[in-house]
Amino acid sequence: MTKDPGVETGFLPDAARDAREAAAREALAREWLAEQERLKGTAITVTYSWWDGTGHRRELAVPQGTSVGKFLERARQDLARDFPTLRTTSTDNLLFVKEDLILPHTVTFYDLIVNKARGKSGPLFQFDVHDDLRLTADARVEKADSHPGKIVDRRWYEKNKHTVPASRWERFDPAAGARAVPYTIHGGEVVPPPK
Repeated sequence: MTKDPGVETGFLPDAARDAREAAAREALAREWLAEQERLKGTAITVTYSWWDGTGHRRELAVPQGTSVGKFLERARQDLARDFPTLRTTSTDNLLFVKEDLILPHTVTFYDLIVNKARGKSGPLFQFDVHDDLRLTADARVEKADSHPGKIVDRRWYEKNKHTVPASRWERFDPAAGARAVPYTIHGGEVVPPPK
């Protein structure tokens, strides 16, 4: 009685095959991590406004991996030249509001882009701003364009949170994901709420 060489033996343990698969997985993981780091280093231009009741629009180029807190520090340094009160203000006392959501200092722009996070009035992952935003009166209809983010002093927010626009602002919860309210994108496509 001899062994049949045509029998499938792929299910049997094979140390050499397992080592090759582990090496291939490790190489793919290293490649994926390197690609993510490359993406985090890619520069984006963030359009923002210093909001003290009126807007003072500016732009700042930062890497995608920058956290909102680090962005606020760079923006504070940029704004301090024109607004002397910001020279003594701590970054912890500044808020970054994008699409009516107050973003935590720990979230990165990369996280918003990868997760395609959405706010109440537009995408949180687009930072370029165009003027003609809202052509229809329906708040659920969204164009691909977005509003500039607002940098606000926390004291101004606490004093004015009962007035518009601060009364519409809510805290962003990254764990909640997309909003539960269905909305449509310019063109009429309906996007269902997440389950």
